[in-house]
Amino acid sequence: MVAAPNVAVVQTRAGKLQGYIHRGIYNYKGVQYAQAERFMPPRPVDSWSGIKTAMTYGKVAPQLTDEKNDIFPPHWYLPHWRPINYPQSEDCQNLNIWTPNINDGKKRPVMVWLHGGGFFMGSAQVEDVYDGENLSRKGDVVVVSINHRLNSLGFLDLSAYGEKYSANNGILDIVAALQWIHDNISNFGGDKNNVTLFGQSGGGAKILSLTAMPAAKGLFHKAINQSGAVELIGMSLQTQDTSRRVAELTLQNLNLSAAEIAKLESIPYAELSAAANKAFLQASKEFGADKVYQGNNGWSPIIDGVNVVQNPVVDGFSENANNIPLLIGTIANEWTTMELMSQMANSQNDNKNNWSNAQIEENLREKYGANAEAIKAAFKEAYPDKPLANALYPDVWMRTRALKTARIKSDQAAPVYNYVFAWETPVMGGFAMAYHCAEIPFVFNNIELSAEATGATKEAYKLADTISQAWINFARMGNPNAKGLPKWQPYTRKGGATMILDNQSAMRYHHDEKLMKLLAPDYE
Repeated sequence: MVAAPNVAVVQTRAGKLQGYIHRGIYNYKGVQYAQAERFMPPRPVDSWSGIKTAMTYGKVAPQLTDEKNDIFPPHWYLPHWRPINYPQSEDCQNLNIWTPNINDGKKRPVMVWLHGGGFFMGSAQVEDVYDGENLSRKGDVVVVSINHRLNSLGFLDLSAYGEKYSANNGILDIVAALQWIHDNISNFGGDKNNVTLFGQSGGGAKILSLTAMPAAKGLFHKAINQSGAVELIGMSLQTQDTSRRVAELTLQNLNLSAAEIAKLESIPYAELSAAANKAFLQASKEFGADKVYQGNNGWSPIIDGVNVVQNPVVDGFSENANNIPLLIGTIANEWTTMELMSQMANSQNDNKNNWSNAQIEENLREKYGANAEAIKAAFKEAYPDKPLANALYPDVWMRTRALKTARIKSDQAAPVYNYVFAWETPVMGGFAMAYHCAEIPFVFNNIELSAEATGATKEAYKLADTISQAWINFARMGNPNAKGLPKWQPYTRKGGATMILDNQSAMRYHHDEKLMKLLAPDYE
């Protein structure tokens, strides 16, 4: 079949856009939602005449890399991050849209995906499974994904050097994208008054940051945080005494005076990035690593009292979030098996699934010492259906932070729903278990696009059908209950309801409280 001319044309406020239709879903890719000069806040795009095509992914933000340029090392094969093969540019304010129909007057729920990678790397297309076509078709929803500025280009705080500079350009880009969606999504078949943000890892942290931004009020109505409620990474939210010191040190590292601040606007990105990253390490020594996180993840929004007014995980959620339902959860093993992934050749043959009982007991005693028996008992109470060997790998770091965030948010009016994704991949002997990023293909209903990570088993397809429907239902109604799940109760401080998402999902209550207290006794 040969497509007719002028197919999939949509009118936006700035001009007409043409996408394409694939298997009944309208695709629009690389849509420019804003424009900006370096270190400047975003502004609306200029209008154009005629029809502009939107058929290929746009440019992505320059990626912060280490000296070896290996931010995607080989062990990221299973989390299915791809090498950066899209052009990088500071002009990266673009988004992608998948919708069942256009110009039909329908008001479909809008699901806006915020990618992971902290605030320093990643993109809307770095993973194949970020493709929104299957989710759009399954739920009759409009799916949008966003690219925005990252790392020093998005969060170097130059506000002390002139009013034209902003401390939060990366997150202001996202606000600009949400404003574009509000102004234009009705012509793409979406409901501007029913917008759900969903994001994983750094994407979840971005969502929490947006709840503390007055400019984002009313631009989204529900939130899904997947493995993104983490203090010190993403949710550290620098204060301006530290962020401005990082900027000052960046200038010093480049041998520039305050009077030469304008030179930062044209210095090559690689030089800027190296100087700014060094400044983070210097500032962390001055202020302490608890206030200035050492490493790439130090890049984050800054509490400037204007754009970002508070840290939800520390100061509590602002009134902006009072009526926003939250779905929040983590993965059972998150980062605990990443070291095994870095040694996949050995791990696939030497792992918890083929150890003897004696080996398992020895490993538990070696890891936990005198607490081994208590931790074994607490683990079996938390996860009665999992083998004892799994007690070697429970996620503590993200789980405790997600629970804290859920407790704080549950004090507001809108409901909170909590989950743990516990499905273990069977590939390569099953050593990787339920790892960071493992739930993403299930959320997008994209098992076929992640067969190397999921095994594309019948169980994986079935669970993806259930989980994607739960996310769709939450976006539509603010409630994730779906066929294939037990009744999903809201989380409260007293009830502690948590859905265990697995081949046999289960509703549990404060199920891992003892385990978390044993493994993180000092965390509140």
